[in-house]
Amino acid sequence: MGLGHEQLDVYRLSIGYVAWVYEKAEGLHGVHRAARDQWLRASQSIPLNIAEDNGKTADADRRRYFEIARGSALECAAIQDVLVVGKALDDAESQSRKNELDRMAAMLSRLGGRGYKVAEDHATYGSPAADADTDFD
Repeated sequence: MGLGHEQLDVYRLSIGYVAWVYEKAEGLHGVHRAARDQWLRASQSIPLNIAEDNGKTADADRRRYFEIARGSALECAAIQDVLVVGKALDDAESQSRKNELDRMAAMLSRLGGRGYKVAEDHATYGSPAADADTDFD
């Protein structure tokens, strides 16, 4: 039958991601050691927080663990960017895995009951402000 968290697609996806990180981390040494260590911790945090969440009954506690797991997924994506810039990870392979991370983040957001979106202040970039009212003037 298995434990509850083992039945979640996001948990199984995150375990597959951790396996890939372990495989890639074996070849990272020297100047990439700090990124490797952080990547291993962040990748492990995803399934560990999903599992811990499964044992919580209060909605606020559950949401918190899903948010931590989602944050770790986004951190992994940033670490991959660092490794690509440092020529320790292939850009195409990284992008494929970042798509998985994005999928995990979206799943975790839905499980946590909050919307998943990335937004920037358009005023900072000089784009016109959106018309907040609903009429079509």
